[in-house]
Amino acid sequence: MENKLYTKYIKKCISLARKGEGNVSPNPLVGAVVLDKYGNIAGYGYHQKYGQPHAEVNAIKMAEKNGINIKGGTIFVSLEPCSHFGKTPPCADLIIEKGLKKVVTGCIDPNPKVAGNGIKKLKDAGIEVVCGVLEQQCRNLNEIFIKNQIEKRPFIAIKTAVTADGKIAAKTGDSKWITSEKARACVQKLRNKYDAILTGSGTVIADNPSLTCRMKNGINPVRVIVDSKAITPAEAKVYNNDGTTVILAAAENIEPEKIKKYPDNVKILKCPLDPSTGKIDLNILIQKLFDFGIMSVIIEAGGTLNGAFLKTGRVDKIYQFIAPKILGDNSAKSFVEGFDIQKIDDCLKFEVEEVKKFKPDILLILNAIQ
Repeated sequence: MENKLYTKYIKKCISLARKGEGNVSPNPLVGAVVLDKYGNIAGYGYHQKYGQPHAEVNAIKMAEKNGINIKGGTIFVSLEPCSHFGKTPPCADLIIEKGLKKVVTGCIDPNPKVAGNGIKKLKDAGIEVVCGVLEQQCRNLNEIFIKNQIEKRPFIAIKTAVTADGKIAAKTGDSKWITSEKARACVQKLRNKYDAILTGSGTVIADNPSLTCRMKNGINPVRVIVDSKAITPAEAKVYNNDGTTVILAAAENIEPEKIKKYPDNVKILKCPLDPSTGKIDLNILIQKLFDFGIMSVIIEAGGTLNGAFLKTGRVDKIYQFIAPKILGDNSAKSFVEGFDIQKIDDCLKFEVEEVKKFKPDILLILNAIQ
């Protein structure tokens, strides 16, 4: 019976945590629920914005605002309470101070500054701690944060919209619109979730996309354009000065006169070329973006750049929107190109995380197999 209670409130924590998407990076998404000693909900909260109070603080503040005594109560939290001073004081210390008797958490914080220290601090104070409730769901919630902490690189996803035969455009380049308005609205939510959106020079020249987030109260991701020779026009929509950071990734030996044409709001990120391809070394670009403070990247590009990123082995997720349409033309553009695979056994392998319906389309979410 108690396990069902744990599951119920950790599910609530996960739901609360998702409200922080787009606002808390590089911090994790966290939700918390506080019960009084009688088992009644006293308060709840989530980490709303980077640098602001954590979920546990907001949940406890709500309880106190409502005049509820939480001494002897329980706090449920999707991620291990922090034990160190960062932008805010340790949440573990606050839990101890308020006299809570039990902490139920979803998963351990992978941050080396925490990584079990929060739980140890709570136990040393005589608080009962239950760990691992809906652990995989809680880890999935913070897959970006976990990737950042463990591998010290951005979490990378590819978003693509294809016909049932895997084409992203007709041979003429026409691609509007493969999927429905409902599917495209979901794309805006994804853009709000990721720190940066990345595309290549070919897409900028062919489609002139804005790469903005058009959902209500959405936040524009940093725009990254991979353009080794700086051939994209300076008046392209992606370079508009709308207050969003714009990064042009160019070859490190690019002639200065070629980049003078871009507006002052465009930051030039010079990268070496991969000798085997003559293109920007994507592994180095990925690391430079992480050093720049970008924790997650969603790629919306053509088949060549998608394929190049897949070859790095660093693509963690694919969002593939599939429309019930067939082009049936070998000359039409595919969402991945550049491979020369002779055997099915040699295919890149992913696992299906989820299938969502956006009638008449579907969204296939694939995770890289670790």
